[in-house]
Amino acid sequence: GHLPDQGPSPSIAQYNCSLPNGDRGRRKSRFALCRRPKASGVKPSTVHVACTPQAAKAISNKDQHSISYTLSRAQTVVVEYTHDSNTDMFQIGRSTESPIDFVVTDTVPGSQQSHGGEGQTQTQSIQSTISRFACRIICQRSPPYTARIYAAGFDSSKNIFLGEKAAKWRTQDGQMDGLTTNGVLVMHPRHGFTQDSKPGVWREISVCGKVFTLRETRSAQQRGKMVESESQELVDGSLIDLCGATLLWRTAEGLSRTPTVKHLEALRQELNAGRPQCPVGFNTLAFPSLRRKEILDEKQPWAYLRCGHVHGYHGWGGQGREPEDEVVEVGRERECPMCRTRGPYVPLWLGCEAGFYLDAAPPTHAFSPCGHVCSEKTAAFWSQIPLPHGTHTFHAACPFCVQQLAGESGYLRLIFQGPLD
Repeated sequence: GHLPDQGPSPSIAQYNCSLPNGDRGRRKSRFALCRRPKASGVKPSTVHVACTPQAAKAISNKDQHSISYTLSRAQTVVVEYTHDSNTDMFQIGRSTESPIDFVVTDTVPGSQQSHGGEGQTQTQSIQSTISRFACRIICQRSPPYTARIYAAGFDSSKNIFLGEKAAKWRTQDGQMDGLTTNGVLVMHPRHGFTQDSKPGVWREISVCGKVFTLRETRSAQQRGKMVESESQELVDGSLIDLCGATLLWRTAEGLSRTPTVKHLEALRQELNAGRPQCPVGFNTLAFPSLRRKEILDEKQPWAYLRCGHVHGYHGWGGQGREPEDEVVEVGRERECPMCRTRGPYVPLWLGCEAGFYLDAAPPTHAFSPCGHVCSEKTAAFWSQIPLPHGTHTFHAACPFCVQQLAGESGYLRLIFQGPLD
């Protein structure tokens, strides 16, 4: 897509570059943040301490943004927010109501796997853990366009409401702050989003944008320790986790150094021009176009995930059957005819989301067990990133389909056989 004036562009790690039901309206696999025609930012102004919920309701009028902190049945603190002409506000969450700019849905790992060559999408309907109004990003309207993230978003009545059970507290300067139920976690990679990138440390962001160590579990009442030395400012490669979906934040400058879809297409054509062969059927293999849905065809490259030998699909027992002639069991352990290593046997797909690539090197490595193919540096980086999973575990996952990685390193080098002539 085009580079926004404003720079930042969060991308959602989901389904290899498109949502299962297509990218529509505010529900997309990639969003660009652009400077608004009119400033939409807000900043805190007046603090009211109300003794009754009715008084709190009266204070928070529909035309003004406010955050209500319910301390007890007898006391609510309402912080009013006022217009800020220097910033723009963008809101992200599960709600499809108008205050949400980018609607995000839960990412079901592996729900885009094709089986039996039909390429059916089974998106399971699960109870969502993503908040309806999950977070807000406030961007400066002038250079350097600094973007800051805050937990929780304002609802249709311009209110953020932290109930009695939510973790909240009074700060040293007499202001209020709090955390949302499942929290907004952020990780800034070390050395930016480059070939030298290394995973950073996951932190939790509060409603007022302060940085904390993680709670014991995702929705524990007790907050972590405040980390004063760290910032809520998003940098190129920052990961934002909303408990059910993880967003990758890219800046315009960072994206200008990233391969484009055109470049990935050129790498695909170069790979196919080498006419890789199936060592069993001696037929030429070809990676399908990046625009095509993940549906198997007879030229599809497959690989054994223990040894990395690339083949075409072939039947076992001597009959060279086509994939559509039998039920294709993707990932079943089989013996590689080249080296006799037993391992899962899966079709290979090129990773299409250019924003996930760390460099423009050829696609030589595949994630295990899903078979998404990308450059070695890209595979090595994502295999080291612990992505939050559920409410208290972390594991490395393929960025193109969020399937949990398996095997020693989570990825492997592919071994292609060139033409015999």
